[in-house]
Formats: sequence, structure tokens, C-alpha cells
Amino acid sequence: MYIKKIVFAISMIGLVVMGGFSYYIYNIMFASNTTFNQEVKYIYIKTGSDYNDLMQELRKHLKDPSSFSVLAKRKNYTNNIRPGRFIIKKGMNNNEIINSIRSNNVTVDLIFNNAKNIHDLASIVSKQIEADSISLADTFFEKNNGFNDKTLLSMYLPNSYNFYWNTSSEDFKKRMLKEYENFWSIDRLNKTKEISLTPTEVMILASIVNEESKEISELSTIAGVYINRLNNNWLLQADPTVKFVAYKDPKYKNTVIRRVLNKHLRIDSEYNTYIYNGLPPGLISMPSITSIDAVLNYENHEYFYFAADPENPGFHNFAKNLREHRSNARKYQKALSKKGIKK
Repeated sequence: MYIKKIVFAISMIGLVVMGGFSYYIYNIMFASNTTFNQEVKYIYIKTGSDYNDLMQELRKHLKDPSSFSVLAKRKNYTNNIRPGRFIIKKGMNNNEIINSIRSNNVTVDLIFNNAKNIHDLASIVSKQIEADSISLADTFFEKNNGFNDKTLLSMYLPNSYNFYWNTSSEDFKKRMLKEYENFWSIDRLNKTKEISLTPTEVMILASIVNEESKEISELSTIAGVYINRLNNNWLLQADPTVKFVAYKDPKYKNTVIRRVLNKHLRIDSEYNTYIYNGLPPGLISMPSITSIDAVLNYENHEYFYFAADPENPGFHNFAKNLREHRSNARKYQKALSKKGIKK
């Protein structure tokens, strides 16, 4: 009888221990271990990070960091940290979290447009992937692939691209070069020959067209005006090139030139198309793909001039001769004066 009691007691203790152990294992592996109320959280693990670095990022999102570490060691994750952008969903358990940040590197939609220069672009891109702005602004790669200081932006076509967050600057640039090469298809290259411009010259002209109007319906018409001027050896006399030059002067910092004046037209710069014939030596902005295609598919017409239409903001009045243009220009200048816009 005494022995039976001992056996029973030992059995009960064993059951309690086993139950406690099972509960412990369950909590470690299968109990929810997230603290946030949002549906998902993104975890960013930098290249070269170790387990301590990971926990600096992850700890604030876990109810019980210790239980996570126990399982991470058990699954040999602590020695196999991978960089990237990972999703943790609300209510995930430790096992699910580890599986997600071990193998489910999620991409980002990298978007850029309207960058003013390579440094501006580097700043925009570095906010979206791991690569830093200093390495992105380095121009060795571009210059090694046929671009120069004045045509650097040509390699970067504004769009939305799918990248892994932990992409390096070199891999980003390689991808952009590939996108550039793919963009210049046989069809587009044939069109450059038809208008007697190189791809770079097309992009330079597109950068001007891009600054002239945001109305897509007008872009090919504006491009046609500049093609007519180029073909007839006229000065382009493009106001955006004058503004581009003026904005390089510190006194115009944080200002908007709404009215191009004679003092602007007299600025001596190879980018000033009121002084120097032909296209400027480089891009004045990052042209949209729509603007590039507008140049390649410019409207064939007899217009040589255009002026902003005061009655239709954003649109222009086009003219075939100087008399018509002066009439259109006076209407616009009168409208500016009426609004008190003097510069």
C-alpha cells in the first residue's frame, strides 16, 4: 500500500512536471508574442547585423523577448542573421516570427522623379533602401559607363521599381543601367535617327519640355516647336534653361522665378539657350518617360513659338510667326502684371 502511494505521488509529480514543461514549450513556440496593435510591422535588418543588433530592433515589438531568444538559439537562428525588410504580423508566435525574418525578405516599391541632380536623387533613394546617400552620389559607375557630370541623370528613368531593401548602391546602379538600356529599344533608337538626335540629346530636350508644361496633351506640340527651331538653326530660347542657370546663383535660393526678366536672359552660361545655339550640354531636370516619348514622337507642325495661356492655366497658345507670338506674350504679361507678379 505504501509503495503504491509513492508510485502514485511520483506519477502525479511527473504529470505536473510534464504539464509545466509542455506549457513552457507551448508558450515558447506557439503563444502570441507581439505587442503592437497594427496588422503588420516591418523589421529592417541592416547588412552585417548580428543577433544583438536584431534584438535592438525587434525587442520593442515582443511581449517576451527571452522566450524568443530561447527558440532562436534552438533553431540556430542567432548565428544566421540575414539582412532585409521583413514582415511581422499581429499575433504571430515566436516560431512564425523566426520563420518570417529568416526567409521572407520583402521588397520595397522604390519611387523617384523630379530629382534636380545626382545628390538630390541619392537623398531620395537612400530614404527607401539601405544604401547610403554618399555611395549613391558617387559617380564612378556612371562615368565608367559613358555618362559625364552633365548627363548623369540620363541613366535614371523616373518610375516605380521593385527592390530588396538591403540593395547596395552598386547593385542599384547596375539595375538602373539595365533599365536604361532596356528603355532604349530598337524602336526608340530608330526614332532618334529619324530626328537626327542621340538618346542623350533626346533626354536633354525632354528635360526642357518636361519643365515647360505638366499638361501631357501639350508635350508633343511643345517638342515640335523646339524641333522646328533646331532644324532651322534658331536659338531655342527656352525659359526653363534660363531659370536653371539663375537658380545656381545663391541669391535665388528658396525663391521661385515666375517671370523671366531681361537680367535673367543676359546670364552668360552654356545652358542659356537665349545666348547659345543648339541644345544645352546637359539635362536641366529629370525628364519623365512621357516627356522623352513626346520628343521621339513630336507633333509635326509649323509652330515656332508658344506662350502661356492666361485664360487656361497650365496650357499654352502656339504661334507660327513672331507677330502672333508677341500678341500672345503680351496677353500673358498683362495677366501677370494684373496679379502683381513682377519677378
